[in-house]
Amino acid sequence: MTENECPWEPPVAGTEAEHLVGALERLRTTFRWKADGLDAAALGARVGASSLTIGGLLKHLAVQEDYLFTTKFRGERLGAPWDSTGWDETDDWEFSSAADDSPEQLYAYWDDAVRRSRATLGAALADGGLDQESAVAWPDGRRPSLRRLVFDQVEEYGRHTGQADLLREAVDGLVGEDPPPGWRARSGTYTV
Repeated sequence: MTENECPWEPPVAGTEAEHLVGALERLRTTFRWKADGLDAAALGARVGASSLTIGGLLKHLAVQEDYLFTTKFRGERLGAPWDSTGWDETDDWEFSSAADDSPEQLYAYWDDAVRRSRATLGAALADGGLDQESAVAWPDGRRPSLRRLVFDQVEEYGRHTGQADLLREAVDGLVGEDPPPGWRARSGTYTV
Protein backbone atom coordinates (compact mmCIF):
# COMPACT_ATOMS: atom_id res chain seq x y z
CA MET A 1 0.00 0.00 0.00
CA THR A 2 1.48 3.33 -1.04
CA GLU A 3 0.66 6.87 -0.02
CA ASN A 4 -0.85 7.45 -3.47
CA GLU A 5 -3.20 4.47 -3.01
CA CYS A 6 -4.39 5.69 0.41
CA PRO A 7 -3.91 9.47 0.52
CA TRP A 8 -6.32 9.73 3.46
CA GLU A 9 -3.88 8.02 5.83
CA PRO A 10 -2.31 10.29 8.47
CA PRO A 11 1.48 10.63 8.35
CA VAL A 12 3.58 7.97 10.03
CA ALA A 13 5.68 10.72 11.60
CA GLY A 14 4.61 14.34 11.40
CA THR A 15 3.76 17.44 13.37
CA GLU A 16 0.86 17.68 15.77
CA ALA A 17 -1.17 19.61 13.19
CA GLU A 18 -0.39 17.05 10.47
CA HIS A 19 -1.51 14.19 12.71
CA LEU A 20 -4.66 15.95 13.86
CA VAL A 21 -5.69 16.98 10.35
CA GLY A 22 -4.68 13.52 9.10
CA ALA A 23 -6.96 11.84 11.65
CA LEU A 24 -9.83 14.11 10.61
CA GLU A 25 -9.21 13.42 6.92
CA ARG A 26 -9.11 9.66 7.46
CA LEU A 27 -12.45 9.80 9.29
CA ARG A 28 -13.97 12.08 6.66
CA THR A 29 -12.88 9.73 3.90
CA THR A 30 -14.03 6.61 5.74
CA PHE A 31 -17.42 8.22 6.36
CA ARG A 32 -17.71 9.31 2.72
CA TRP A 33 -16.77 5.79 1.55
CA LYS A 34 -19.57 4.39 3.74
CA ALA A 35 -22.02 6.90 2.25
CA ASP A 36 -20.85 6.67 -1.36
CA GLY A 37 -22.80 5.55 -4.41
CA LEU A 38 -26.24 5.22 -2.82
CA ASP A 39 -29.62 6.02 -4.32
CA ALA A 40 -32.44 7.76 -2.47
CA ALA A 41 -33.87 4.53 -1.03
CA ALA A 42 -30.49 3.45 0.35
CA LEU A 43 -29.72 6.93 1.72
CA GLY A 44 -33.07 6.81 3.53
CA ALA A 45 -32.77 3.24 4.85
CA ARG A 46 -33.18 2.76 8.59
CA VAL A 47 -32.16 0.01 10.97
CA GLY A 48 -34.55 -1.18 13.65
CA ALA A 49 -36.37 1.51 15.59
CA SER A 50 -33.78 4.19 14.85
CA SER A 51 -34.74 7.09 12.56
CA LEU A 52 -31.08 7.62 11.62
CA THR A 53 -30.17 7.37 7.92
CA ILE A 54 -26.99 7.78 5.90
CA GLY A 55 -28.66 10.70 4.08
CA GLY A 56 -29.37 12.33 7.45
CA LEU A 57 -25.77 11.80 8.50
CA LEU A 58 -24.48 13.37 5.26
CA LYS A 59 -26.58 16.48 5.84
CA HIS A 60 -25.85 16.64 9.57
CA LEU A 61 -22.09 16.40 9.07
CA ALA A 62 -22.26 19.02 6.31
CA VAL A 63 -23.97 21.43 8.70
CA GLN A 64 -21.46 20.53 11.43
CA GLU A 65 -18.51 21.25 9.12
CA ASP A 66 -19.85 24.73 8.37
CA TYR A 67 -21.01 25.39 11.92
CA LEU A 68 -17.65 24.50 13.45
CA PHE A 69 -15.40 26.35 11.02
CA THR A 70 -17.69 29.24 10.02
CA THR A 71 -19.68 29.98 13.16
CA LYS A 72 -17.58 28.71 16.06
CA PHE A 73 -14.13 29.43 14.69
CA ARG A 74 -14.66 32.53 12.53
CA GLY A 75 -17.72 33.91 14.36
CA GLU A 76 -19.83 34.25 11.23
CA ARG A 77 -23.44 33.22 10.68
CA LEU A 78 -24.05 30.23 8.48
CA GLY A 79 -24.67 31.36 4.93
CA ALA A 80 -25.19 29.44 1.72
CA PRO A 81 -26.45 26.86 1.31
CA TRP A 82 -28.06 26.75 4.76
CA ASP A 83 -29.74 30.14 4.56
CA SER A 84 -31.89 28.95 1.64
CA THR A 85 -32.71 25.39 2.71
CA GLY A 86 -35.41 26.01 5.28
CA TRP A 87 -33.00 25.33 8.13
CA ASP A 88 -34.88 25.92 11.35
CA GLU A 89 -31.82 25.76 13.64
CA THR A 90 -33.22 22.82 15.61
CA ASP A 91 -30.99 19.90 16.52
CA ASP A 92 -32.80 17.37 14.35
CA TRP A 93 -33.64 19.43 11.26
CA GLU A 94 -30.84 18.09 9.09
CA PHE A 95 -31.66 14.49 10.01
CA SER A 96 -35.37 14.76 9.25
CA SER A 97 -35.18 17.08 6.24
CA ALA A 98 -32.63 14.90 4.41
CA ALA A 99 -35.49 12.70 3.21
CA ASP A 100 -36.63 15.65 1.05
CA ASP A 101 -33.24 16.01 -0.66
CA SER A 102 -32.01 14.13 -3.71
CA PRO A 103 -28.89 12.00 -3.45
CA GLU A 104 -27.08 14.56 -5.63
CA GLN A 105 -28.01 17.37 -3.23
CA LEU A 106 -26.98 15.42 -0.13
CA TYR A 107 -23.59 14.59 -1.62
CA ALA A 108 -23.16 18.20 -2.73
CA TYR A 109 -23.98 19.56 0.73
CA TRP A 110 -21.32 17.37 2.32
CA ASP A 111 -18.67 17.59 -0.40
CA ASP A 112 -18.95 21.39 -0.60
CA ALA A 113 -18.93 21.82 3.19
CA VAL A 114 -15.77 19.73 3.50
CA ARG A 115 -14.12 21.77 0.76
CA ARG A 116 -14.98 25.01 2.63
CA SER A 117 -13.77 23.57 5.93
CA ARG A 118 -10.47 22.43 4.44
CA ALA A 119 -9.87 25.91 3.05
CA THR A 120 -10.68 27.60 6.37
CA LEU A 121 -8.58 25.16 8.40
CA GLY A 122 -5.66 25.34 5.99
CA ALA A 123 -5.65 29.14 6.10
CA ALA A 124 -5.93 29.15 9.89
CA LEU A 125 -3.06 26.72 10.31
CA ALA A 126 -0.91 28.86 8.02
CA ASP A 127 -1.89 31.99 9.95
CA GLY A 128 -1.39 31.09 13.59
CA GLY A 129 -1.71 27.36 14.07
CA LEU A 130 -3.73 25.29 16.48
CA ASP A 131 -3.36 27.66 19.44
CA GLN A 132 -5.60 30.34 17.91
CA GLU A 133 -8.73 31.06 19.88
CA SER A 134 -12.13 30.70 18.28
CA ALA A 135 -14.26 33.77 17.68
CA VAL A 136 -17.15 32.40 19.70
CA ALA A 137 -16.80 32.11 23.46
CA TRP A 138 -18.36 29.54 25.76
CA PRO A 139 -20.93 30.78 28.30
CA ASP A 140 -18.19 31.26 30.91
CA GLY A 141 -16.17 33.48 28.54
CA ARG A 142 -13.46 31.00 27.62
CA ARG A 143 -12.65 30.66 23.93
CA PRO A 144 -11.77 27.19 22.71
CA SER A 145 -8.63 26.90 20.63
CA LEU A 146 -8.64 25.73 17.04
CA ARG A 147 -7.00 22.56 18.39
CA ARG A 148 -10.06 21.89 20.59
CA LEU A 149 -12.45 22.52 17.69
CA VAL A 150 -10.61 20.10 15.40
CA PHE A 151 -10.57 17.47 18.15
CA ASP A 152 -14.32 18.02 18.54
CA GLN A 153 -14.76 17.43 14.81
CA VAL A 154 -12.71 14.22 15.01
CA GLU A 155 -15.03 13.06 17.80
CA GLU A 156 -18.11 14.00 15.77
CA TYR A 157 -16.88 11.96 12.80
CA GLY A 158 -15.87 9.04 14.99
CA ARG A 159 -19.38 8.76 16.39
CA HIS A 160 -21.18 9.13 13.09
CA THR A 161 -18.81 6.97 11.06
CA GLY A 162 -19.59 4.11 13.42
CA GLN A 163 -23.29 4.68 12.86
CA ALA A 164 -22.72 4.80 9.08
CA ASP A 165 -20.90 1.44 9.36
CA LEU A 166 -24.03 -0.21 10.72
CA LEU A 167 -26.39 1.51 8.31
CA ARG A 168 -24.31 0.70 5.24
CA GLU A 169 -23.91 -2.93 6.20
CA ALA A 170 -27.70 -3.17 6.49
CA VAL A 171 -28.15 -1.53 3.06
CA ASP A 172 -25.85 -3.69 0.95
CA GLY A 173 -23.42 -5.60 3.16
CA LEU A 174 -20.46 -3.21 2.72
CA VAL A 175 -18.12 -3.67 5.66
CA GLY A 176 -14.58 -2.64 6.46
CA GLU A 177 -12.58 -0.25 8.56
CA ASP A 178 -11.02 1.84 5.81
CA PRO A 179 -11.69 2.45 2.13
CA PRO A 180 -9.80 0.02 -0.10
CA PRO A 181 -6.54 1.25 -1.62
CA GLY A 182 -7.23 3.47 -4.60
CA TRP A 183 -10.82 4.28 -3.55
CA ARG A 184 -12.38 7.34 -5.17
CA ALA A 185 -15.93 8.62 -4.66
CA ARG A 186 -18.38 7.47 -7.35
CA SER A 187 -21.02 10.04 -6.41
CA GLY A 188 -20.62 13.75 -5.88
CA THR A 189 -17.34 15.64 -6.16
CA TYR A 190 -15.40 14.48 -3.11
CA THR A 191 -11.65 14.25 -3.48
CA VAL A 192 -9.11 13.27 -0.89
